[in-house]
Amino acid sequence: MDFDYSQGVTGYVLVLTRLITGYWFFHAGVTKLGGFNAAGYLANAPAASPLQGFFAWAAATPWLLDLTNFMIPVGETLIGLGLIVGALVRLAAFFGGVLMVFFYLGNADWGHGLVNGDLFGLMMFAIVGTLAAGRILGLDAIIEKMEFVQQRPVLKYLLG
Repeated sequence: MDFDYSQGVTGYVLVLTRLITGYWFFHAGVTKLGGFNAAGYLANAPAASPLQGFFAWAAATPWLLDLTNFMIPVGETLIGLGLIVGALVRLAAFFGGVLMVFFYLGNADWGHGLVNGDLFGLMMFAIVGTLAAGRILGLDAIIEKMEFVQQRPVLKYLLG
C-alpha cells in the first residue's frame, strides 16, 4: 500500500499539526525560562500516579530538582522550535513524547477517565514523529539531501 500523505490536504493538516504542537511546546518552554520550579509539581504528585515515589524522590534530591528545573523549560523550548521549523522532527517528537508520558503519569488526572489533555499531547507527538512531518514544508527535507546525511543513512531516523 502506498500512502503519499505529503500531497493534498493531508500534508497541510500534518504541517498544521506540527506547527500547533511546536508552538504549544515552544510557548510553554519560553514562559518558564528563568523562573520555573518543579518542586511543588513533583512533591505533590497524586497517589494514583505510578511514579509518585520517583517524583517525590526527585523533589527531595537537590541536583535532580535543579536538573529538572533547567531541562523542562529548555527542553520544551527546543522541542517546540524544532517542530516549528521542521528540523530534527522525529528526535523532537520523541523527547516531546517522553515529557508527555511524565506529565500524563505525574498529573494522574483520571477522575473522568484515562483520556485527558496530556494523553492528547502524547498522541500529537506520536503523529508528528511517526508521519515524519518535518519532510513537508520543513527543514528536514533540506537536511536529508545534505551530503553529510546521505553518507550516514541512520541520521534519517532523527529527521522527518
